[in-house]
Amino acid sequence: MLRFPSPSHASPPRPPAPPGRSRNRRRTAAVAALAVAASLTVPASAGAAPVPRPAAPGHPAPPAKQAVATGFGGAVSTVDPDASRTALEVLKRGGNAMDAAVASAATLGVTEPYVSAIGGGGFITYYNARTRRVYALDGREFAPKRMRQDSFVDPATGKPLPFDQAVTSGLSVGVPGTLAQWDLALRRFGTRDLGALLRPAIGVADRGFVVDQEFHDQTAVNEARFRDIVPTRELFLPGGKVPEVGSVFRNPDLAGTYRELARRGTDWFYEGGLGKEIVRTVARPPVDPKATRAVRPGLMERGDLGAYRAVPRKPTHVSYRGTDVYGMPPSSSGGSTVGEALNILGNFRLDPRDPVTALHYYLEASKLAYADRGRYVGDADKVDVPLEELLSSGFARERACQIKPDQAAPAPVAPGSPDGRYEPCVPPGTQTRALAFEGPQTTHLVVADKWGDVVSYTLSIEQFGGSGITVPGRGFLLNNELTDFSFQPPAPGQAPDPNLPGPHKRPRSSMAPTLVLKDGRPRLAVGTPGGSTIITTVLQILVNRLDLGMDLPTALAAPRATQRNTPQVFAEQAFIDRYGRDLAARGHRLELFPGPPQGVIGAATGLEFLRPGLVQAVAEPTRRGGGSALVVRPAR
Repeated sequence: MLRFPSPSHASPPRPPAPPGRSRNRRRTAAVAALAVAASLTVPASAGAAPVPRPAAPGHPAPPAKQAVATGFGGAVSTVDPDASRTALEVLKRGGNAMDAAVASAATLGVTEPYVSAIGGGGFITYYNARTRRVYALDGREFAPKRMRQDSFVDPATGKPLPFDQAVTSGLSVGVPGTLAQWDLALRRFGTRDLGALLRPAIGVADRGFVVDQEFHDQTAVNEARFRDIVPTRELFLPGGKVPEVGSVFRNPDLAGTYRELARRGTDWFYEGGLGKEIVRTVARPPVDPKATRAVRPGLMERGDLGAYRAVPRKPTHVSYRGTDVYGMPPSSSGGSTVGEALNILGNFRLDPRDPVTALHYYLEASKLAYADRGRYVGDADKVDVPLEELLSSGFARERACQIKPDQAAPAPVAPGSPDGRYEPCVPPGTQTRALAFEGPQTTHLVVADKWGDVVSYTLSIEQFGGSGITVPGRGFLLNNELTDFSFQPPAPGQAPDPNLPGPHKRPRSSMAPTLVLKDGRPRLAVGTPGGSTIITTVLQILVNRLDLGMDLPTALAAPRATQRNTPQVFAEQAFIDRYGRDLAARGHRLELFPGPPQGVIGAATGLEFLRPGLVQAVAEPTRRGGGSALVVRPAR
């Protein structure tokens, strides 16, 4: 049984964090990366229910999942039953939405170690019912102080490192932000301390969880590189083999790490002994001497960990169809690109009786917004991002005038000019920056509590398995988030690239934890993994729900397509089957999304307030094995 201190939500939110840290608490393919993407592809289909491999003889079946739950007293949706149950138990014991989100994320670090871990980072948007305000908390990793614009250029060739070599290296590891973000979130908005919220995850790590098909497949696609890194092999290939479906996977090392964090606080990670171990691991990756893989050392130093801070940000905000849509600002491009696309779509009438035209506008708006994302969005602490103009109605009208109702614009289209001087129309351009690779292996969770607080939280270590490097004896993988940077400076005469590496710079992300309010109160919360497809998945779910009249379970389960200013529209097979011919007649070139996983875009979670107090939590019914939605008191 979980035990927590008595509830104290009625007390005011904690004041903003002071400088420093609290001493006591401190889960898209690009052409250039298709080779590694193919090696990391998990076979799956979004158009049919997953067919799980039978459990190994003598092993229990993986726990059942439900995709939709409606009720009162609080709600949660994650990709994993253990993580959802953890959040639900926190809510039942009087914890609030932020407490439950942190506890759930810690459990995902056990059960979804290849997509979420304390070796990574993430973004939170949060609605506080007491203040009736939306907040944004940035826990994105940043680069070491020694990182330079050409750090991913091979000095021997003068060319960017091959993507597979960059990923599996210390060079790809950014300074992790997850624990600093948890510390900030709990000090400002939580009612429990981190030690109490780690207890459920410690229990899962000690006793183990049942391996499902997704965990098996994610391990299998990483098997070759995991074998080359000694502590990773020892942890994730027990007995030298990929864990069987139905077997029980335990992680006592991570349980021990969580116990120490509960006792010592997060300073142990950023300024103490665990930090030393992380830096040593990055600088000298523990590669098997017999391995032939070249695993480059990283640039991280002790001072980089000590310098890291999670940062409160002003969320992005646009109005759309009578709602207020809030998202994550830079260094994430999620809020700005979703917001710009919604502003563009606001210039058109999307009729649920004509879904093909609505989808045409959705694809064209995405195309234009992605062009602007690539040209202008990076870490706003390091580069000038014209965020206010990107989200202005004038700029949206100027961009919308380029969309023809019966003809897709040839892609890539050029970025616009968010300069405050907007003409009725600007002729389409022909050049833009190439789409940078972002690994789609991330995870998202949503939580609401009985007081009306709501958390939308996307967290990641980038690829399935991150850098592939496990901190010896500590039970968690380190991220490869720095491969989200552009690998090479632009050629002379080209436009500046806002996403080049730099000291203590945060790589651009597409994570888009989104909150939708109506009349000042929460209506929807949604988010998804998927690398640069995150933006289009969130956008399409919003269009499905707000424009096309779908309920949230239907909007989330509907077949998807992603247009990221590329010549092709990548889509799931069910989308191609349903809309491909009609959209092709308007000039869209549809192709099956290459993954990973092939043919599957995103793995979203969401919730909707159906009326005061009544919440519907929604998870994927089939994608990536389906998710887990729960409520405190189910409605009859």
